Amino acid sequence: MSLPPTAPLPPSNSADKITIETPEQTALEFAIAGVGSRFLALAFDMLIQFVVFTLLIIGGIFLLTGLFHGAFGSNWTLALLILLLFIVFFGYFAIFEAIWNGQTPGKRITHIRVIKDSGRPITPAESFGRNLMRIVDSSPAFLYAIGIVSVLLSKQNKRLGDFVAGTIVIHERELQDIRPLWQPATNTATPKYGAGNLTPEEFAVVEAFLNRRSSLDPDVRYRMAEQIATRIKPKLSTPPENFPSAEHLIEAVAAERRASARYI
Repeated sequence: MSLPPTAPLPPSNSADKITIETPEQTALEFAIAGVGSRFLALAFDMLIQFVVFTLLIIGGIFLLTGLFHGAFGSNWTLALLILLLFIVFFGYFAIFEAIWNGQTPGKRITHIRVIKDSGRPITPAESFGRNLMRIVDSSPAFLYAIGIVSVLLSKQNKRLGDFVAGTIVIHERELQDIRPLWQPATNTATPKYGAGNLTPEEFAVVEAFLNRRSSLDPDVRYRMAEQIATRIKPKLSTPPENFPSAEHLIEAVAAERRASARYI
């Protein structure tokens, strides 16, 4: 079923927040990570890198002076050491962000995360792309002056790598702080319509409508409710003659779904 187009939600008025409307017509609001939290995360990550660098250099010196005396062996050991140092500096961020869903150890400690501008998780290729630009962002001499200037001048606190990969760094919210915009009435008996028969996609449409309906024009709101109700009615177990109005049916189905602990 295709839903009629609706006016987009207005963007957040706060400079440190961004509102993203997903393809499922759900508005997601994120707090943008500023230069302070990003610098703190970077400090933690660079501390870890420094420890690894130190261990690698000590190990390399030991190998060069203790095991290899020929020029061929020393050259290969030095080349391997340089390669490992490069991987630790540039691969550290890309690898962790790829396997930890947009986080490095420093970002995890400071509760920030890299996501796409669309609100989706970043892919390994996008993680590699944004961190390849770290060569420029970290200039001059790994002081991250270019990256800091870019973050300060960008409305969404983006460094050059974020522009290249189409990403943004946000603050994570604790799970208990995340609440749907629409809440069912409490202390009321919930009729059983068989809401568990809905697919996750159908329930996402129901939730999206309930979260957005107050911003819709009355005629658009009525048509959307009728279309959604028409779509879900064949899945319900209640006889059609016992159905309430379309919008009340949608509310009841959503409340039942949540009450059955199938809503996340």
